[in-house]
Amino acid sequence: MKSFLEEFKAFAMKGNVVDLAVAVVIGGAFGVIVKSLVDDIIMPVVGVAIGGVDFAELAWTLKEASGDVAAVTVNYGIFINSIITFLIIALAIFSVIKAMNKMQKQAEEEPAEEPKPTVDQELLTEIRDLLRK
Repeated sequence: MKSFLEEFKAFAMKGNVVDLAVAVVIGGAFGVIVKSLVDDIIMPVVGVAIGGVDFAELAWTLKEASGDVAAVTVNYGIFINSIITFLIIALAIFSVIKAMNKMQKQAEEEPAEEPKPTVDQELLTEIRDLLRK
């Protein structure tokens, strides 16, 4: 009977688990890059285009700040940035999956070449043909 640690080790070392871990790390790094793209490049340009608005500062104030208590706000500008970030990530993932599906479909459609007969098989075929004559 396997111990709990042995079973866990066997599970954790399976190829799928390791591949998933790598994908999560790469996905997290990609998310950071896209967030920077949206926050630092796209949104400033959009803000200038619509009149100098900084989306990160767009908010509705529900309760003004008083003393040491901070204001209570609904930060819809940050939410807009998050939506744009999501859309860019979704578009990138869609593009990658679409390309992978296209490559897979092409691989399935290509007829598999018949393997060439070996020298022994060619000789046996010649002998067979000679015996038929």
